[in-house]
Amino acid sequence: MISIWSWLHAQEIHPGEIWKDTRGNPINAHGGGILFHNNTYYWYGEHKDKTNDARVGVTCYSSKDLYTRKYEGVALAVSSDPESEIVSGCIIERPKVIYNKKNKEYVMWFHLELKDQGYKAAKTAVAVSKTPQGPFVYIKSHNPNAGQWPLGFREEWKHKKIIEKDLKGWTPEWEKEVQEGLYIRRDFKNGQMARDMTLFVDDNGKAYHIHSSEENMTLHISELTDDYKSFTGKYALIAAGGQNEAPALFKKDGIYYLITSGCTGWDPNAARSFRAKSIWGPWESLGNPAVGKDAETTFHSQSTYVLPVKGKKDAFIFMADRWRPKNPVDGRYIWLPVEFENGRPVIRWKDHWSLKDFK
Repeated sequence: MISIWSWLHAQEIHPGEIWKDTRGNPINAHGGGILFHNNTYYWYGEHKDKTNDARVGVTCYSSKDLYTRKYEGVALAVSSDPESEIVSGCIIERPKVIYNKKNKEYVMWFHLELKDQGYKAAKTAVAVSKTPQGPFVYIKSHNPNAGQWPLGFREEWKHKKIIEKDLKGWTPEWEKEVQEGLYIRRDFKNGQMARDMTLFVDDNGKAYHIHSSEENMTLHISELTDDYKSFTGKYALIAAGGQNEAPALFKKDGIYYLITSGCTGWDPNAARSFRAKSIWGPWESLGNPAVGKDAETTFHSQSTYVLPVKGKKDAFIFMADRWRPKNPVDGRYIWLPVEFENGRPVIRWKDHWSLKDFK
């Protein structure tokens, strides 16, 4: 018989502890995001083992209450075809799934790096399924928005020549060139870089792909086609030259909010937050949303997603990962409630909490 203490513990979220599924096995869904559909939360994430490359694929867990989590299996498996882009040994990161009502399809996007190429490819890739659990069928990878200029890109910037010395970084001259589209011009023909990413579906059904681009110097927000499987070519820049990654976008009271991190590899840093009245910007910097002890490292974690809690007004969960690159499978999950103070998102550490904490 389960004890009262065990039952109460199971009805809480304990950031940083080992979380287990209904089989008793540790959750293995890193860098993930959650889809709420048909009264069920589906959590998709990277399956990790002893290395950070993909040996299994993307796993899926389901939950009715966000406390108990059922293992649904591998939603997207690495391919046994040696010609596939998602062969074992590639890098699959930050999978996100959205539902397309028109086509009745579940659409997964993820950051893809090709096998044995490190982080050179900087691609985003898409797969689809008729069920939330999968199996998802891989379609293709993209370097987004080839041949397209971002919104608000000045005419004089389009015609600047790229000089080799301009590509050598960390000088004031280089930073100015980045802000004026240095890497956008470099990648204009073949498509832009896409690394850390997330997805967002607006109230009108329009979907957007937000990704770290330009050698991780600038975030791009790109409009997806109506089937959510490709790009329309319409995109904008967020904090050009600001070195943001790990984007997590959400909306409250008609205002768009974005939480990101800086670029320090696997090491944690202070989160950043932004807001805008239009998804296309302009975006206002709000500073670090984390407050209190360890705020300068975002509680030793990095953002992956912000989840609106169904049935609770203004209830959002900040989802982050505590990476452990020397033992990736032991990375931990940091879920914390998002509070709002003077129109700004605020995140405080809690050893344990429950959905009842939302007012």
